[in-house]
Amino acid sequence: MAGMLTSSVPSMAMNMVSEMGVAEQIDDAAPTITVQGNVVSVTGGNGQYLEIVSLTGKAIASYKIEYQSQRFELNLPKGCYILKVGKTVRKVTIN
Repeated sequence: MAGMLTSSVPSMAMNMVSEMGVAEQIDDAAPTITVQGNVVSVTGGNGQYLEIVSLTGKAIASYKIEYQSQRFELNLPKGCYILKVGKTVRKVTIN
């Protein structure tokens, strides 16, 4: 049919999350990273590493994730950092 728009839908479930006006596609099976103060919580990253990188690209720290849900208390100066677990990447501010 003319004018009909089709698209293929991936087999795994995906959600759209909007944070601060920016839409981001999130894989439901991907690890989640949340930050409260200087505590980082990771869910779904068992066996992977939490990598912390400065905004200039300098590796700051790396932690092995041993459990399905794990918390890390970061002893970092206040500022912005990039946190990565697998393909999940978050830019965060540590207060």
